[in-house]
Amino acid sequence: MNKPDTEKLNWSILVVIVIGTFMAILDSSIVNVALPKMMTIFNASADQIQWILTAYMLTLGVIMPISGFLGDTFGYKRTYIVALSLFIVGSVFCGMSLGVNTMIAARIIQALGGGIMQPLGMALLYQSFPRSKIGMVLGFWGIAAMAAPAIGPTLGGYLVEYANWRLIFYINLPIGLLNLFLAGMILKETPLIKGKHFDFVGIATSIIGLFCILLALSDGTKYGWSSPFIVGLLSTAFITLIIFVFNELQHPEPILDLRMFKNFLFTMSVIIGSLLAMGMFGAIFLIPMLLQNVLGQTAMKTGLIMFPAAIASGVMMPLSGKLFDKYGARGIVIGGLVLVTWTTYAMNGFNDLTPYAVMTVWLTIRGAGMGLSMMPVTTVGMNTVPPHLIGRASALSNVIRQVASSFGIAMFTTIMQHRQVFHFSNMAQSVNISSNEYIHLQATLNDISTSLGLGYGTTQGLGISIIAKEIGKLSMIQAIGDCFIVAAALCLVALVMSLFLKEGKKKAIPTEPNLQLK
Repeated sequence: MNKPDTEKLNWSILVVIVIGTFMAILDSSIVNVALPKMMTIFNASADQIQWILTAYMLTLGVIMPISGFLGDTFGYKRTYIVALSLFIVGSVFCGMSLGVNTMIAARIIQALGGGIMQPLGMALLYQSFPRSKIGMVLGFWGIAAMAAPAIGPTLGGYLVEYANWRLIFYINLPIGLLNLFLAGMILKETPLIKGKHFDFVGIATSIIGLFCILLALSDGTKYGWSSPFIVGLLSTAFITLIIFVFNELQHPEPILDLRMFKNFLFTMSVIIGSLLAMGMFGAIFLIPMLLQNVLGQTAMKTGLIMFPAAIASGVMMPLSGKLFDKYGARGIVIGGLVLVTWTTYAMNGFNDLTPYAVMTVWLTIRGAGMGLSMMPVTTVGMNTVPPHLIGRASALSNVIRQVASSFGIAMFTTIMQHRQVFHFSNMAQSVNISSNEYIHLQATLNDISTSLGLGYGTTQGLGISIIAKEIGKLSMIQAIGDCFIVAAALCLVALVMSLFLKEGKKKAIPTEPNLQLK
């Protein structure tokens, strides 16, 4: 095969991987806006409906560690096609679901496929492209990772409001089948790598430990962090993950090769990427909370406000990849993190008087910074990994970022709730019922009550309720603002750490593989 044909084939591989990654990540955010509709149709409580999200997140977290092992053992093409098929089947079952339990089961099937597709996709790209072009390639691949969470609420809101909520799942069927056909035609099977010893202990402890810690992070706010249920989950996670670490460091063929953290650049890459993931998913969680729950906007309007940020990230991703291939990572990452830190801190000033156009501008600049920094951070670490360990390294970094994202959402939820109570208490103490504003409000309510034949006590209670509601709204706005300050601090830590990034264009140091090619 001549060189142009090879390049054409490689770029078609990128298209296959981008489509699969986009679908998998999109379904972690598009479902959110349909949950109220599902609660009504399934006659389900909020606690029951939450498991539609929790089950997907937990399954993603526990399946990712074994994705590299599956690819090495059965072939990356074969494993990717099976994972994609699971995702398609799960999507169809989701659309057909008639109750909460069947929906949760279908979401687990979906996540089994999606959790394998994401790290496997990155590994396939590393196996299909030279290291000299990998920055630009991962830049295009990163469009899916960055744009999908922002596009999800917009697309989901449109389908729920103007079409049928089941289409948020059925839409995966034609796209998935097309991607399945392309994968079968375009992807080339990789050599099988058979391990000397199957890591049963590593698989078991990683599944139990990650399941417990992700479930605790998901439900910690609901049950209370000191409740026996959450404490039990965290204790179980701690014990099993300690066993997991000791096992992985001693096992000849670990399911997650923790010895990779001896690689300074890879370790820095994972830490900075995790901090960015916490900040990114924190904003994706907080902005809809502010716009919909506090300011009363629809899911569609919220999605439209966030959509330009997704476009900015998508435009900057390939550009950052090209710059990385030419100049290395440090300067690009520092520039992107400066934008992210600055805009995230500025977002703590968002309130009910902030024009939506201003919010969109700040979010768009922030999205551009994310697009500049995210993929170079990932690439600079992965480039130092020997080729035969790319699949395992991809699984390791994806697992850690999945846990970091879940931890970020749990952390921001806790901070938001505690700070709202703090701000509400301070504002309530400062209310003066003798002020001219309150007297004017009470007089207006008295006139309305008199015309409706209501008593004085009802009028007094109504006035207090209105003030309490307004204080609740303002305290929530301030609490979300406090969360953005914390998110900006995380981004600042990542910025400082990025100063230690070395040149990312050097080739990985060759090492003797401890795996046998078949």
